[in-house]
Amino acid sequence: MSNVSAILSYIGMGWVSGYIPRKNIQKSLVDAVERQLPQHLSRMDTLAARSLGPQQPGDRELTFGPPPTLSNRVETTGFERTRALARKFDFAGRDARNRELGEAGEALVLRHEVNVLQKAGRTDLSGKVKWVSKDMGDGAGYDILSFDTRGEMRLLEVKTTMGGERTPFFITDNELNVSKERPQAWRLIRLWGFSNHPHAFKLHPPLERHVSLIAGSYRASFAGHEEHR
Repeated sequence: MSNVSAILSYIGMGWVSGYIPRKNIQKSLVDAVERQLPQHLSRMDTLAARSLGPQQPGDRELTFGPPPTLSNRVETTGFERTRALARKFDFAGRDARNRELGEAGEALVLRHEVNVLQKAGRTDLSGKVKWVSKDMGDGAGYDILSFDTRGEMRLLEVKTTMGGERTPFFITDNELNVSKERPQAWRLIRLWGFSNHPHAFKLHPPLERHVSLIAGSYRASFAGHEEHR
């Protein structure tokens, strides 16, 4: 089961409870995990529907911890096979398409920001926290407009997953550009393990210091519609 934890950790899911990942993995074990994952993901989707339904964001507390680092990454001997498995099930894509999950994560961060400011006696600022992506759409390059206790503006982009802390996520060109244009204000808030007790960490620009940015899509234009480059 510790080997299974290693596979799940590598492809972006949480560990098996109580089993610390061990990296020596045989191909047959990766194949076994691949056979079981569809059923497991179906159960996760059912759990997600239940946890995101009647439960209000205010009922949950948000715990922040350190972001993942290279030093605590689990490397596996079945690298190519596990890499193919991650591509097949596309956990980042599943999270990105789950609008209900994304909104629940943003609502939780919004409530957390308001609570922090109110507890610090900054009710003047807590009333100014805005859910930008809900009120104005996704074009701003961030989801939540907030402030720190000194009154400095914070632009928070929230990425939520039911999986583990290393689950990949999608980021748009616009979000990345805003992170570069306003690095002092912009923060990425990563929520993980959301179906149970949500955990979180923050990433500060430049994002390349924390993650590998890989182009995942291309803009396709028909000949004659715009200049070729």
